[in-house]
This record gives sequence, C-alpha cells and structure tokens, in this order.
Amino acid sequence: MEKEALFYKKISSKIVQCQLCPHFCTLNYSEKGKCGVRKNLNGKLISLVYEKPCSIAIDPIEKKPLFHFLPGKKTLSIATLGCNLNCKHCQNFEISQPKIEKTRGFKIKPKEVIKQAIKNKSKIISYTYTEPTIFYEYMLDICKEANKNNVRNVTVTNGFINPEPLKQLCKYLDASNIDIKSINNDFYENICEAKIAPILESIKMMHKEGIWIELTNLLIPGFNDSEKDIIKLVTWIKNNLGEEVPLHFSAFYPCNKMLNIPPTNPKTVVNARKIAMNLGLKYVYTGNMHNTEGETTYCPECNKALITRKGYEIIENNLKKGKCLYCEKSIAGVWE
Repeated sequence: MEKEALFYKKISSKIVQCQLCPHFCTLNYSEKGKCGVRKNLNGKLISLVYEKPCSIAIDPIEKKPLFHFLPGKKTLSIATLGCNLNCKHCQNFEISQPKIEKTRGFKIKPKEVIKQAIKNKSKIISYTYTEPTIFYEYMLDICKEANKNNVRNVTVTNGFINPEPLKQLCKYLDASNIDIKSINNDFYENICEAKIAPILESIKMMHKEGIWIELTNLLIPGFNDSEKDIIKLVTWIKNNLGEEVPLHFSAFYPCNKMLNIPPTNPKTVVNARKIAMNLGLKYVYTGNMHNTEGETTYCPECNKALITRKGYEIIENNLKKGKCLYCEKSIAGVWE
C-alpha cells in the first residue's frame, strides 16, 4: 500500500521537502530521503514501508531497555526497514540500511498488529529494532488503535525527529527509551551523520509532555567513554531532566563498520555507573554484560534491593504500588 507521508511540503510541482526529521531532505522525482524509505513519487512524498514490517516479535519490556515501566511484562515489538541515521556501529544494520527493493517483509494492517498483541497477551507495543521515526505514519496509526484497546505504546528511538511530528506522536505514547549515542556533536557528525542538538530537544520535549523516558548510552572505547564525556552527559541529564530519569550504560561489541574497535571493558561500564550515581542520579544501570548490581533497582532512600534482575528476567520484586516495601519511598516509574 502506498501511503502519502505526513510532514512534508511541495517546493515545486516536481520537488518536495520532507519535514519529518532534521535532515529536511529535498527530493526530486523518484528520489528517496536519507532514511531510504520515503520517496518523491509524482510530486508526493510517499512512505514505502506503510503496513510493511520487516520484524515482529514478543520481547520482555526489559529488553528495550525499560526498567521502570511495567517490569516483567511482555511487549509486541515491531519494525520496518530503514533509519534516518547511518551509525557506523549499528548492530541492526542489515535492516536499518537495506536496499528496500530487494527485501521482503510482512503485510499487516494496524488493527491486525493490535490483535496480535492481544492474542499474545501483550498490552504493550514497542516500535523498535530500527528507527520508528521513519515509519511514522504506520506507527501513528498503530498507536491510535492501541489507545482504543487499552494497549500501551513505547518507542525505542534515536530522538532525531522534528518538534511538530514528535508533539503529535506524544499524544499517544506512554514510554520511550532514547539512545544518547554521545553528548558530543562531533561524535554524531562523524559516526552517525547527524547532529545532537535536535536529539536533546526531543528528549526534553518528551519529558515535558509526561512520557516516561529512560536513556541509553553505548560506551565505545576511545570514542565516547572518557570520564569527561560521562560527567558531561550526567550533568546535562541532571540539569534538564532531574535525578530520577533512569540511565543505562551499555557495553559495545564490534559490528558493522567498527569491527576493528575492541569490546568495551566491563570495568569501564561499571565505573560509568559509579560516576553517574556519585553525581546524584538515582537509577543507573549497566547493559550488554552480566553485572547483578548494575541490573538491580535499589531504593534511593534505604538502599534495599527492590527489583533484582538476571538478564531480562525479574528474580525478585519488592515494590508495592510503586513504593519501597521497606521504607515506603515512592520510586519513579510506571508500575501498573
């Protein structure tokens, strides 16, 4: 199904400009945007991936990762081809940077996505694996159907989206994990072919709109893992979002165009967590590695272990109605 895209303008009878993300791609006839899935077709901007997911799966919500949003629940995860960034370290590059004409996918309408979620006893849908911004129209229509059926909506996103489409999407979103790849713009320009400023604005907007957000920072040796970078990132989070937004530091493994870079030393990830907590963040986690302490949610008041995890599995949950079972402190998150 060809679907006319939202958020574009006509420059002339033959040229259109996409206004979905900060690339603002200007396209002549038959040209596609940087995402590879939005195309000028006869003077209209068309989504090439509407109702065409390339991946559908049932995941634990902890995999997103979201640790303070309905822990232990399952989510139906869905993605289409394409991405508006071109990260050299992308672990899903086979579907984020594809030749769309050569790739086959499913054909599934928004209402059918909801039916699949309910059939699999999932009351959450996650738009993930690739960048959900680039299948905006499909995501938005699924979100609307989800809201009608008391199903929650979650994005796992790079945050590279313009304010107006994000504001419209926020009406239907419940939670999001946003990937801050680095706090430095040079990293975004050299590694991701993007800029950081719009991403930081997106994060602030989602927080302001009341979306539950968690942040992930993948630490790549020699690129964004210095103590200076970590302090700068944590300071920005504290100053703009407060101390209770969960932050996940994640270990890098060689992939895509960065096969020559070594894996992150687990000590670097553990140390990043310590720095962030010493600077005042209440909930800091480690990912892509086994570390019991870094996977556990602790009460910031009495320091008791509240949610103990092993990988994506909940081992123990000592929260009662969002409060610490021991001292009754309210723990930031969405618990029911």
